[in-house]
Amino acid sequence: MIPDAPPRVPEPVFEDAAGEPEAVEPRPEPEAVEPAPEPQAVEPPPEPAATEPVSAPEAVEPAAEPQPPEPAAEPQAPEPAAEPQVPEPVAEAPAPAPERAPERPPANPLPPENDDQEVRITASEAIAPRRVPSPAEGDASEPRTRRAKVISFANQKGGVAKTTSTLNLAVAFAESGHDVLCIDLDPQGNLTMSQGIDPDKVDKSMFDVLVHHISLKEVIQKREIDIAVASIDLAGAEIAMSTQIGRERSLEKAISEIEEDYDFICIDTPPSLGLLTVNALTASDKVIVPVQCEYLSMRGLLQLQNTLEMIRENLNPKVEIEGILPTMLDSRTVHAKEAVAILEENFGDLVFKSRIKKAIKFAEAPVRGASLLKYDPKSNAADYYRELAVEVLTHGAP
Repeated sequence: MIPDAPPRVPEPVFEDAAGEPEAVEPRPEPEAVEPAPEPQAVEPPPEPAATEPVSAPEAVEPAAEPQPPEPAAEPQAPEPAAEPQVPEPVAEAPAPAPERAPERPPANPLPPENDDQEVRITASEAIAPRRVPSPAEGDASEPRTRRAKVISFANQKGGVAKTTSTLNLAVAFAESGHDVLCIDLDPQGNLTMSQGIDPDKVDKSMFDVLVHHISLKEVIQKREIDIAVASIDLAGAEIAMSTQIGRERSLEKAISEIEEDYDFICIDTPPSLGLLTVNALTASDKVIVPVQCEYLSMRGLLQLQNTLEMIRENLNPKVEIEGILPTMLDSRTVHAKEAVAILEENFGDLVFKSRIKKAIKFAEAPVRGASLLKYDPKSNAADYYRELAVEVLTHGAP
């Protein structure tokens, strides 16, 4: 019976035509379609709002805040010891960076400030004192306080009495009470033989001093004066020294060991302007130039002057010509007188007033292994060198 009731409801709808306006009632039926549940479905969107609080449990993820492993990155702060890694921690945690940044910036500026201060201190305390005493006072004082006066006898022309003048002037210095050393740099060894020493029988010579850098004291022998002997080995010294650094100063360094033991050091050089002569000029204070009173002998002076200019510019600015010594003078010839006149015209006061005249005694003395002043001390030839010694000792005296 209950099922019959529903069909009754449509029947009155069809019966009444006027009921069409009543068909409005079906609109309420769509209201039934409106079932409030659908608008209630709108209510579920607030329920996702409740899901948003569910995101609050995601806030529980901050419970991942146990990630203080990031603070563990702070123990990695010692790694900033490698200061280049400092920017990396700043990039990893921009939020904490402002907290760490204030800590690190003070650390960064402080060390450079300290470093700058330290550098300034070392510059003022270390550099300044070195410049004052060592270059200015030290170098300037050394040449003034050195005891020995080093004199080289040089002329690239042979046979002008270099060896004779070296030995006899040195003995004349010794007669006046000075300590004198002669150094034989001539491979011929004539100065060594003039003191009765055989150059072929010496164990060590100036070759070993210049090439093997042994002490100069090991080649000095005692005779009328002390003499550093030579040997024929010196002929190969220039080749042996060619690869050495500072080879031009080898003799200068050797002399520096004994320069306080002597008043005069006289150096006999070979008849050339090679490396041995350059060593002698580099080590010398003065140069005496023996010149035979002949035209061809005087032409060599120009070459020697050019060599001295190069030595002054590059190696030894204090070397000077002590004087030009006319030797082997034969006063009986007009040519000899003219040669002396030419020397005096061109070199003026550089020409010594003393003249070394020809004498057979100069050839006889080396045979006896002695100087002329010992072989024939009362001869006129011996007096020539005594006069020269006086002139050298007084020349240029303040």
